[in-house]
Amino acid sequence: MESAIQNTILETYTKLSDILSAFSEEEINIVPFEGSWTGGQTVQHIILGCSGFPKLFAGKTEKTTREPDENVKKLDAIFLDFSTKYQSPENIKPATIDYDKKALLASIQKIQTDLFEAAETYDLTLTCVGFQIPGFENFTIYEWIHFAIVHTQRHTHQLQLIYERIKKE
Repeated sequence: MESAIQNTILETYTKLSDILSAFSEEEINIVPFEGSWTGGQTVQHIILGCSGFPKLFAGKTEKTTREPDENVKKLDAIFLDFSTKYQSPENIKPATIDYDKKALLASIQKIQTDLFEAAETYDLTLTCVGFQIPGFENFTIYEWIHFAIVHTQRHTHQLQLIYERIKKE
């Protein structure tokens, strides 16, 4: 039986794949307006930010001494507020290159599968001690999966705007 978080993973990454699929191979590499990423860069940013979770989850964890979803509201407030702009951390900034749509779609599919399987395999209440986001305490596995979801939803929204802008040109 699929959990609520697994359904959200499927919905989130299906929506991203659908929007990316709507772009032509050429359109994913068009800069829609000054200072913007291309569609390809936006998707690559999602990939950089949401890859490698199975390795993190399989790493050092400890029993959580707080509510396992305590940071969810804070993550939602940051990532789902589309009126606020943020600078990407350097380590997940996409390169300014031409991206291949098939490769991006394959990477998105892998992230979806990794997260879906992790939600099934791991105790989501455990805290990961291998890595943390500046300004936050260590996340539980549940919070990391939630982070991947809201980070992807934020940039899927951005990708939709880029797509609409390119289609208008």
